[in-house]
Amino acid sequence: QVQLVESGGGLVQPGGSLRLSCAASGFTVSSYAMSWYRQAPGKERELVATITSVAGFISYADSVKGRFTISRDLAKNTMYLQMNILKPEDTAVYYCNARGYGQWYWGQGTQVTVSS
Repeated sequence: QVQLVESGGGLVQPGGSLRLSCAASGFTVSSYAMSWYRQAPGKERELVATITSVAGFISYADSVKGRFTISRDLAKNTMYLQMNILKPEDTAVYYCNARGYGQWYWGQGTQVTVSS
């Protein structure tokens, strides 16, 4: 059974940092394209960052380039999102996504709030 569990969200001041984790089970993260999405209140869910399967190519949304870093630890079967220089507009629920073999899987989401 595939399961994705996010953690690491919370309240942080502008300019601060957070690291999100996505623990995967039922599959190996290197065999799927792994992504972080986010959804702010009243807005559509948007793609934040992706790391592809096997080769591990990485891409980012323009809004987070230079501030966010996606990575994965194959030994822990976990994906991460290091978020630095956070801005109020980064406030959203962040979701972990795994895509491959015609399947899409989602985690339950973790709230990130950037506010003073």
